[in-house]
Amino acid sequence: MAVEKTFVMIKPDAVKRGLIGEIVSRFERKGLKIKALKMVKLTRERAEQLYSVHRDKPFFNDLVEFVTSGPVVAMVLEGDSAISVVRLLIGSTDARKAAPGTIRGDFALDIQENVVHASDSPESFEREYRVFFTPEEIE
Repeated sequence: MAVEKTFVMIKPDAVKRGLIGEIVSRFERKGLKIKALKMVKLTRERAEQLYSVHRDKPFFNDLVEFVTSGPVVAMVLEGDSAISVVRLLIGSTDARKAAPGTIRGDFALDIQENVVHASDSPESFEREYRVFFTPEEIE
C-alpha cells in the first residue's frame, strides 16, 4: 500500500449541525493522520477555484453559494491509500444513495448538502489543498 495524502472539507451544513468532531473522529479511528486542519469562511473566488472542474455545469453557482454560506473545516489527511479510503468512508455524493454507516449515509440530507467534500485523485488533491493551505502548513 502507498501512503498518500488527501484533502477533505467539512461543508457548512455539517458545521452548522455540530458534526465536526464526529466526522473528524471517523477519519482518525480509521487510522488516518491529520496533517493540517483549519476552519475558514470561503470567499466566492476561493470556492470557484475549489470547484473549477464544475464551472460549466448547471449546479456550479448553487454549489459556490452553498459552500460560501458559512464556515467550512479544511483538512489534509494521510494514510495508506488515503484517497480511496476516504472516498469509501464518506459514501456516495448523492445522500439518497449513500450506504448506511458512511458519513454521507448517516448525516447527509441531499446531493448538495452532503456534509463533506473529498479529493477523488492525486491530481485533485494537489489542486484542492492549495485553495486552503500552503505546502509549509502541512506537517
